[in-house]
Amino acid sequence: MKIKKDIQYNGKTYNFISDDSRDAIKHPNVLFVHTKQNTSFVDQIKTQNLDILQARDLKKYFKMTPKIIGITGTNGKTTTAAIIYSILLDMGYKVALLGTRGFFANDKEIKPKGLTTPSILELYEDIQYASVLECEYFVMEVSSHAIEQDRIEGLEFVAKILTNITSDHLDYHKTLEEYIRVKNSFFTDEGIKIINRDENKALYNPINTYSYALNSKANLCVNAYSPKQGIQAHISWKENLRENNCKETFINSPLYGVHNLYNILAAITCIKILTQKPLENIAEALENFGGVSGRMEVISESPLIIVDFAHTHDGMKQIFESFKSKNISVVFGAGGDRDKTKRPKMGECAASYAQKLYITSDNPRSEDPQSIIEDILKGIPEHLSHSITTIVDRKKAIQKAIDDLDNEDVLLILGKGDETYQIIGTQKIDFDDRKIIRDYLNKSKKGIK
Repeated sequence: MKIKKDIQYNGKTYNFISDDSRDAIKHPNVLFVHTKQNTSFVDQIKTQNLDILQARDLKKYFKMTPKIIGITGTNGKTTTAAIIYSILLDMGYKVALLGTRGFFANDKEIKPKGLTTPSILELYEDIQYASVLECEYFVMEVSSHAIEQDRIEGLEFVAKILTNITSDHLDYHKTLEEYIRVKNSFFTDEGIKIINRDENKALYNPINTYSYALNSKANLCVNAYSPKQGIQAHISWKENLRENNCKETFINSPLYGVHNLYNILAAITCIKILTQKPLENIAEALENFGGVSGRMEVISESPLIIVDFAHTHDGMKQIFESFKSKNISVVFGAGGDRDKTKRPKMGECAASYAQKLYITSDNPRSEDPQSIIEDILKGIPEHLSHSITTIVDRKKAIQKAIDDLDNEDVLLILGKGDETYQIIGTQKIDFDDRKIIRDYLNKSKKGIK
């Protein structure tokens, strides 16, 4: 990537920086930036006697005034980041947010969605833009890919948050052990860390560590909660676990699910530590957060139809646990050209909770959609096979599930969330689960409320 940047380096003036060696070789006004991913091209740059800027030194040449908050974990990054962003804005701070949904600053969209964590040059450019907008905080999602590829090299985080560690991206990391190692490597320093104490895979430097939990001793604990109609909870805060005194308050949120209670706790812990504002003020600002598009998004209340991005068996389990008192219908598939080991696990998880399964396509990419469905079916034991329908066409699968929906059922449509496309072969076609649902409900006798 090449970006515009006037820079004085090694006695020379450059107008651009790039992590592509070809840019630096062809154009004398482009300074080459050495990153972990382009290491194999460094010798080529050296033979040309060209200057090399190390990625870790980028911070010397960019305006980096916001306090950077980094969130990683298998699930919950997007929602936790959005909660922090929303609360800080409501409390009067200028804030930027970067992640799966795009780049936002001070309640305005700056860029549409892209990678969870962009390339290092784009990331530094975004932080500088937030600096120009006088943002005090920069909230960002940090993917396992970004950690392993050093795409956050040189950044100084005022706080790092761990939501959870389950299983994902094994097509890239190869083993669960390596994926766990990469996630935990984000928490080895002595800076402020905010850890989910109920996550038994978490390994971290205990210095300057704060915690939140439902079931373990932590700085932010839940004394009682109800996740049935939104989330209501009584929480207590101790900045020092050895203290007897604690601060207590109630929280109310329209979000669904215990997993979102964890996301809320992570956000509150972070904001409490960084701002030292009263707990009740933070809880009050939380009430204004209505959720993230495509994350437990209620498309219809009667019948109850919810869309979510969950695309791993653990993510699905968290959604299902929120509706154990209802009959569950679920539409889902699995992405092609990605980790195949999770497919049977997703099938088993869905059959363990749902009474009606509609297994369909997600983003099949170059794979045969039917073969992906067969992989999912392999994980469903015969004794768990309730009503299973397989339809390759995702639109038809959604419509069929709506037709079969009873009044007391909840229909969960999982995997794509707020994505507005489907990747079939090499084509990226317009496709939005939410639009499909709304259009079909408006045409059908079920209506929409």
